[in-house]
Amino acid sequence: MGSIYALQSTAVEQISLSAIIGSLSYALDLTEGLPAGHSLRSCWVGMHVGQRMGMDSQELSHLYYTILLKDAGCSSNAARLFELYGTDERLIKRDFKQVDSDSLMHLGRFVLSHAGIGKSLHERVTRIMNLAQNGNEFATELVATRCERGASIARQLGFDDEVAAGIRCLDEHWNGHGKPARLAGTQIPLNARIALLSQVIDVFHSAGGAALALEEVGKRSGSWFDPDVVNAFNEVEKQHDFWSGLTDDGLQQKVSLLEPESRVIRIDEDRLDTIAEAFAQVIDAKSPYTYGHSSRVAAYTLAVANAMGLPVARQRWLRRGALLHDIGKLGVSNAVLDKPGRLDADEWEQVKSHAAHSEQILARMRIFSELSFVAGAHHERLDGKGYPRGLIAAHIPLETRIITVADIFDAITADRPYRGPIPIPEAIAIMEKERGTAIDGDCLDALKRSLPGLDAGADQAATRLQPGVS
Repeated sequence: MGSIYALQSTAVEQISLSAIIGSLSYALDLTEGLPAGHSLRSCWVGMHVGQRMGMDSQELSHLYYTILLKDAGCSSNAARLFELYGTDERLIKRDFKQVDSDSLMHLGRFVLSHAGIGKSLHERVTRIMNLAQNGNEFATELVATRCERGASIARQLGFDDEVAAGIRCLDEHWNGHGKPARLAGTQIPLNARIALLSQVIDVFHSAGGAALALEEVGKRSGSWFDPDVVNAFNEVEKQHDFWSGLTDDGLQQKVSLLEPESRVIRIDEDRLDTIAEAFAQVIDAKSPYTYGHSSRVAAYTLAVANAMGLPVARQRWLRRGALLHDIGKLGVSNAVLDKPGRLDADEWEQVKSHAAHSEQILARMRIFSELSFVAGAHHERLDGKGYPRGLIAAHIPLETRIITVADIFDAITADRPYRGPIPIPEAIAIMEKERGTAIDGDCLDALKRSLPGLDAGADQAATRLQPGVS
């Protein structure tokens, strides 16, 4: 095990922060209900515009990470959005990005076509009336929550105030009609002005091609968008490889080359831990019923791994996998995650898909190549009845078995929409029934040995990952 980890330590020294953030941005795209690669495509657009506007190396670096992390707070308003509309919040987020929020007619059409879909007439009318009467207040609340959480995560990751400010002001409009602070003109940081334009271009390009994107930019110039930023975009879009770059299979590599070389940050072990902790916040903010889950599973995983005598370096590596094991849940609707009753077959398939999504997202990074399988397989069972692959015991690594026992323990002892938390003695009794079938007996024994000091460790880990706490 030590030799494997030594190889990974070398990889850490060779990889840039942009490569990690670029890969993890795919998880943010899932939460927004957007086609995979949205953040990278937005970055491609924005960096071309920033270069055209003559931004210096430092300013371009701020722009680069503002765009890649612009949706870092996107999961924090998902539950509230589902509460207000009563339907899949990913569709709400996706479709609203094509709405001109300066137009009351467009807003009215959106509410009528999205509120309470599939619900009774009474519930639909109730939701529509609530949104009509309080829509501006709700919108400000949702944007403020999203942007402030995103800015907080950027600061936790060690980025400058300029990146945090760019994320915080992403939804401000040139004419002062944006949110949450109704800033206008040059009160809005330039990186935020470019980031807003960039994401709108990708949304409309993905929906209808370059012509539709250009049409929408023209409509919103001077209202949503800084005319100077629009002028710069109108110049760069004429470059022969600009639009083709958005559909290039090697876009992630191309975007990585757009980061100013003088500002490239090589990550180390501490920075990798911080990234895992920050994205665990993004994951857990998705639902009030999963808040703190990733940090608790990481604490339990660390305790079990220690009790089983894994090398300290391997424990640290495995903790990252535990923090990120549920990153695929960002692609599951809160209509499913927060449902108080039994899931139907389609909903259960949605839930099951998160494990494969977790593996796919983590596998995008060479540094997480082994960890992607270890973490993504946390719902496999020794008897072969798990998912996503239905692996049998011989093909399930020890590290996966450790995360599995930690995950099951937290799932049983935590509060859920359909029941309250189950006391620890009863939880252990339930887990004993799965010994040798779903749960590795040695891992369960290690968990039981760890219990006397486990609760405090979990509380400390959860506290460290609270918003605004470093």
